[in-house]
Amino acid sequence: MAQVAATTASGGESELAKVRRARKIFRILGVTYPDAHCELDFANPLQLLVATVLSAQTTDVAVNKVTPVLFAKYPTAQAIAEADPAEMETIVHPLGFYRAKTRSVIGLGKALLEKFDGQVPNRLTDLVQLPGVGRKTANVVLGNAFGVPGITVDTHFGRLARRFGWTMSENPDQVEAEVGTLFPRRDWTILSHRLIWHGRRICFARNPACYRCPIATLCPSYGIGPTVPPEPKRSKS
Repeated sequence: MAQVAATTASGGESELAKVRRARKIFRILGVTYPDAHCELDFANPLQLLVATVLSAQTTDVAVNKVTPVLFAKYPTAQAIAEADPAEMETIVHPLGFYRAKTRSVIGLGKALLEKFDGQVPNRLTDLVQLPGVGRKTANVVLGNAFGVPGITVDTHFGRLARRFGWTMSENPDQVEAEVGTLFPRRDWTILSHRLIWHGRRICFARNPACYRCPIATLCPSYGIGPTVPPEPKRSKS
């Protein structure tokens, strides 16, 4: 009976086997991406918090082009709270949705002043009280600015967790909870980076490059993308 209870609905893999496979994937991705890290540039928790909020529906590369000017002009929560919206909109305009993002960032600065004396809190329960800050953003800040382990379930992480058979859920909070049971808490932050890097470099949303995936033999979704390299394009003579 205990053995039956330990099996999953996705093909009879026991929980123990799933944990072992998950941790082997984790180790291989560690070798594949030894430098995996947060790709948003920041110098302190406030900068990371703002950059993460700005990264919604755009790329980290685009955010990193904007934030040096933004942080130089608005270095503190108070400066952000007192910012002229039109001036901030000009800076964040290249990121798209610039009016909404400006409102979010200024609202964030005001909330930090009102609730936390202008300092970014280092507890998840406090961070998620801030406007526009959910568990994903909170875990980015906790893991990378404060060294508090957290799982960041962005679109890449969620997609890969489902492809790897670690969860079947589309709900980010449930994905976080289910994947968290497979790994020691100390590994949660670097796990997030490794999966996000793999999702950006090989396991794409469309046409994942299965033919060059280092964990192909461990992935139940192997074959949803091409399993042989594409033929090189012939040059026109």
